[in-house]
Amino acid sequence: MTVRAAATRLGVGYSTIKSWIRLGRVRTTTTPGGHHRISDAEVERLLGRQPGSAPRRTRKKSAGIIVALSGRNRLRGLVEEIRVDGLLAQVRLRIGDQTLTAVITRDAIQELRLKRGDEAIGIIKSTEVMIAREVTDRR
Repeated sequence: MTVRAAATRLGVGYSTIKSWIRLGRVRTTTTPGGHHRISDAEVERLLGRQPGSAPRRTRKKSAGIIVALSGRNRLRGLVEEIRVDGLLAQVRLRIGDQTLTAVITRDAIQELRLKRGDEAIGIIKSTEVMIAREVTDRR
């Protein structure tokens, strides 16, 4: 099958498959015209399935990009730390001299391709907000 067809079946982008081919992570054959072809068995291997097992659902292709979001409290910063444990991940975002910590799913980390040093936006949408004041002198 073509690289594009394999990308669709795997639920990844065309450029991702091409990168994997260049890195030697995907076994291909080459046509006389120099185009890569990927066997069904190789796609099954990449999906982590045994031959004859039930097919997995492929990820639904995105309908487009998000152009607006209802959350108004957006804080732009740098990813300072990511801790992944099981299904969840803790992300610490450095915003100026402050940090914002969020717990999100491991899948979200992978879908966002988030890594330490990346720019990211923390969007706060909450039903409760607490305000506090610090007092330095208690006389």
